[in-house]
Amino acid sequence: MKYLQEKVQTFTTQYNLSSPIEHRMLDLVSEVGEVSKEVLKMSNYGREEMKYNDTFTEELGDVLYSLIGVANHFEVDLEEALHQALEKYERRLGQGSMGSESEE
Repeated sequence: MKYLQEKVQTFTTQYNLSSPIEHRMLDLVSEVGEVSKEVLKMSNYGREEMKYNDTFTEELGDVLYSLIGVANHFEVDLEEALHQALEKYERRLGQGSMGSESEE
C-alpha cells in the first residue's frame, strides 16, 4: 500500500493536481457515488440480476485514487489504518456484532 500511496503522490505532484482537502473529500464522496450508480446500472436499478461491467472496476479505481489522495494529505499510512480496522472488526465480532454499537 505504501507503494501505491507514493505512486499517487508522485502522480499528483507531476501533474500539479494538488487541491484543498475539502475538494479532495468532495471528490472522494462523488466517486463513491459513481460506484453506487454503476451498481444500480448493473442491476437495471434493481429490476434484474446484477451483471458486472468494466466501468465498475474503473469507478473503484477512481475511489481508491481519491481515498489515497485524502490519506496522503493527512499523512495516514493506509496499510496501518486497514490493520487497525480489521482488529476493530475482530473485536466487534467477538462481541457478536460488526456494528459500532458494540464498542460502547
